[in-house]
Amino acid sequence: MLFFGFEMFFIFKWRKFGLRLNTLFEMKITAIEPSQTWKIRHEVMWPDQPFEYVQLKEDNLGLHFGAFENEELVSIVSCFFSENEMQFRKLATLEKYQGKGIASKLLQHVFALAKQRDITKIWCNARANKKSFYEKFGMIDTQKTFSKEGQEFTIMEILL
Repeated sequence: MLFFGFEMFFIFKWRKFGLRLNTLFEMKITAIEPSQTWKIRHEVMWPDQPFEYVQLKEDNLGLHFGAFENEELVSIVSCFFSENEMQFRKLATLEKYQGKGIASKLLQHVFALAKQRDITKIWCNARANKKSFYEKFGMIDTQKTFSKEGQEFTIMEILL
């Protein structure tokens, strides 16, 4: 019972100072298998499509990373390299974890990886309504746009 009282006091203090409760939990970013990305890709990005739609034929050529909160995979991203460029694809976070900075941490992780590999350009196909998110990372809109399954996309890039 004493532990419970301390725990409640600790949580109250965190809330009192305006910190989110989720800051009490540990987030871990690690490499994952391509198949581990599919559930989140499907649920977040393409729920109206068949599950196979999110299984890319080139998945085995990429590096995939996941953010875990309390051992639960909550956010994913896939990275593909060619020469001095890296394309990241399928950045997605489970809805109940969105807005907590988890996808930002994943992007910071893959940007650092790109710098370690002497990549000179990072790019992505961003949903048009998410463009401002990528601009926070210094990415610019190339004005190259396309549509896919009723979604509008724009190509965003940053030169390193």
